[in-house]
Amino acid sequence: VGISKCLAAYCKDDTPNACFTDIAPEDLLEAERYGKIMGQKAISIVGGPSFAPVSVASITRVAKDDLGLLSQPAKPKFMGALAQIYVRSQPYGGSDKSSNGHRYDSIPFANGMIKSGMSCQLIHYTHQEHEEFFDVCKKFDFIIVRCNPGQIKADGGSQEKFDDSMRMIRKLGIQVWPSPDVMEFMGAKDALCKVANLNIGLPDTLAYYSPAEFEAGFKKTMAFQPRVIKQNRGSAGEGIWIIKLKSGNYCKTFGERSCSDDEVLDLMEANDNHSEEHTVGEFIEFCVNGRTGKSGTWTSKGTGKYLEGGKEAGGQLVDQR
Repeated sequence: VGISKCLAAYCKDDTPNACFTDIAPEDLLEAERYGKIMGQKAISIVGGPSFAPVSVASITRVAKDDLGLLSQPAKPKFMGALAQIYVRSQPYGGSDKSSNGHRYDSIPFANGMIKSGMSCQLIHYTHQEHEEFFDVCKKFDFIIVRCNPGQIKADGGSQEKFDDSMRMIRKLGIQVWPSPDVMEFMGAKDALCKVANLNIGLPDTLAYYSPAEFEAGFKKTMAFQPRVIKQNRGSAGEGIWIIKLKSGNYCKTFGERSCSDDEVLDLMEANDNHSEEHTVGEFIEFCVNGRTGKSGTWTSKGTGKYLEGGKEAGGQLVDQR
């Protein structure tokens, strides 16, 4: 799960130099709140003694800098790492990257650990250094894995080999978040909806399985806050839309109003960061029925129809902030 408040930090064609400092102050405060919650949870799980940050000199330094990262504690309670993948064949290293090579929300994740008294070093996996990478991982108390589905394969590596090695790390008593098995059994995009009403969730996180549910729910959530709409099928960002009201006419409380069909949306698709402009009605039509006379003209590589076949066939949309 990413921190959508940090989306301003990742690169696309019109913002090729996007970085940590592009995150709006109010969004950064919210991102840091999530980071603090994660840090407090992490320190309650890890347990055991720890000493000083780990040497990572045996693996390639991929990122250009660590802009925004807090200083590591001199005497950390526990030592951690945040593992990422830079896809060398893709623009910017993948559609989730800032201009320095880190994932757009890696800094708030790591800072949340640091603020809780733990170290958190940012490292990158390259399949040519598989053994060296996991030798380094053995020196940490915990590993936070921030590699998007499909990216290890896209860079020429094997997701299965990576996952098996992370399972080995867990057998050594080192925490891995999320573990490969958690990703397999709890990685469905509607998992967020199951925690929507907990203190780590948001009540306007919804899952849709039918056109009627989607139309009613999306019009209500879109009127409240910028959205991230995710289809259930596919990976690496296809059918994942970051959406804002062009007018900025958001209501103050969830459910106060619903959007009309003719309100205009600014959309960006996460697979290639291209932008489109459509009405609410056109977006709903594309998501439900694909390219039709009612959906307007789309430049997306996808075909829409995200609810096709119903829940049993994997038809699903998740709606979150």
